[in-house]
Amino acid sequence: MNWEDVRFFLAVQRTGQIGRAAMLLGVDATTVGRRLRRLEKAIGERLFERTRDGQLLTVAGERLVHQAELAEKAIAEIDRAGANERNVSGLLRVSVSEGFGTWFIAHHLGAFTRAWPDVTVDLVATNGFLSPSRKETDVAILLAQPHPGPLLTRKLIDYSLGAYAATAYLDEHGPIASVAALHDHPLIGYIPDMVQLPELRYLREISPTLEPRIRSSSINAQYRLTAAGAGVAILPSFIGDADSTLTRILPEISITRSFWLVTHEDTRKLARIRLFVDWLVALIAERRDGLHPDPARPGRPSRRLAQSGIAAWP
Repeated sequence: MNWEDVRFFLAVQRTGQIGRAAMLLGVDATTVGRRLRRLEKAIGERLFERTRDGQLLTVAGERLVHQAELAEKAIAEIDRAGANERNVSGLLRVSVSEGFGTWFIAHHLGAFTRAWPDVTVDLVATNGFLSPSRKETDVAILLAQPHPGPLLTRKLIDYSLGAYAATAYLDEHGPIASVAALHDHPLIGYIPDMVQLPELRYLREISPTLEPRIRSSSINAQYRLTAAGAGVAILPSFIGDADSTLTRILPEISITRSFWLVTHEDTRKLARIRLFVDWLVALIAERRDGLHPDPARPGRPSRRLAQSGIAAWP
């Protein structure tokens, strides 16, 4: 029996579909199907039944899951015990929100890969997070604390959001003096029926009558719209304060959210995962001011924030 075939089997079991397993493994669906057939031939039994909802484990498949997860855990322990931090290698997958992944992680990730050149990093920066409990990702940085499970969770940092507009927009339309005055301006925000997390429903938190007129599922698109003078948006301070062409308005609008760092308890001690987590925690401690600056500071970013290492958009 080939361990790689077993790894493909576990991916299908955890995702429930060959297509999703293929995306997780970075291969095509044909390869996943071929690996499963080879494993079934080696075992002499069918492992899945195909249903309308996806792949359903057979009795033989359920038996194999238990054995395969024990083997996976043992391999992880061997990897951890034998790893020399001078030659750590392997694939590391990190799932993170689009904004934090683009504006913070991506800006600093090169330092990690230069330190550990044999580690391949998949930075999955979207608002559709991969599941650490199903081992779709090695590290997840979530916007909410996950439900209890075989996970290790810690709060990474609080971050702040505020209301921003392009300085050119304010020069043309005049200052915005109150929250009530926002009704007179086009608001930029998320598409309501595509928001899966309540943590992203910012406008209703400010006023139940505020609705976005220009909507996008992408925080980067919302930023671009704001910078282009399309209207007013609620942006994380690590995005809004990084652009000197934007002005933070209405300092009474100060929203706090949190990032949560999550790993699976079976794999958290793998050298590449442990090194990345330690690196990220140290980086966050060093750059804290850029993520959660002092509130009630309208106007231009401070020199301290400009020196905090948050990337300016090219």
